[in-house]
Amino acid sequence: MAILSIITAPDPRLKQIAKPVEKVDAEVRQLMDDMLETMYAAPGIGLAAPQVGVLKRVIVLDLAATTRSHSP
Repeated sequence: MAILSIITAPDPRLKQIAKPVEKVDAEVRQLMDDMLETMYAAPGIGLAAPQVGVLKRVIVLDLAATTRSHSP
């Protein structure tokens, strides 16, 4: 896995339209793994592929991380 660079506003790449993913294959799974590693390192609870410079409609989320961080 790899930590990717996160693009922030006002970068114009964030306004480009991402393409649908036709099939979840090894390449898309690797992208999602890299996105998860990047998201946790940021830290965050969600990350979209365009935020790391990939114009594909892929998003990763971990809502349980916020639940765990706020529990007694």
